Amino acid sequence: MSKTVWGGGALIAPVPPALVTCGTVEQPNVLTVAWTGILNTVPPKTYISVRPQRFSYPLIEKSRAFVINLPTAALVRAVDFCGVRSGRDTDKFAAAGLTAVPASQLACPLIEESPLSLECRVTDIVPLGTHHMFLADIVAVDVESSLIDHAGKLHLDRAGLLAYAHGEYFALGRKLGSFGYSVRKKPRGRRK
Repeated sequence: MSKTVWGGGALIAPVPPALVTCGTVEQPNVLTVAWTGILNTVPPKTYISVRPQRFSYPLIEKSRAFVINLPTAALVRAVDFCGVRSGRDTDKFAAAGLTAVPASQLACPLIEESPLSLECRVTDIVPLGTHHMFLADIVAVDVESSLIDHAGKLHLDRAGLLAYAHGEYFALGRKLGSFGYSVRKKPRGRRK
């Protein structure tokens, strides 16, 4: 396979185009963030990277809280809209048809239409250049009940989540395997 070499750049894909909520239920704000991920398992830690010039930056900096809401393919227009409009002059919740509902552990809201929301409490702010990284503890996870089976197992594959890759949105496709499937032992058949 032939490859062309470019200079360093921000090109990891796909990523979740997360709808990040901040502010309060009475005065909610939402922005689309592609720079997010998991940092640690115990304690559960995540991050978002936000430009200091964004309207949401001081809201998160002051409250030290935000919620990462994972969107479905049905929310693709809201995701795009919330990524190109500013909360300075637009009520993005109203304009995008989103519903702000109270979080269980934080003053900032969740998005009711999102099947999975991670409530995050900021522990550190790291200036990195164009963006500052908000490091946070995940203090609660709110899951749409229909995605949990009778045994308590989460079936996030049923949610129809959205992905973002190099300026384009994609609906996640068919399942190809599960963690560890390449080394899992096959059940032995009964011998006759």
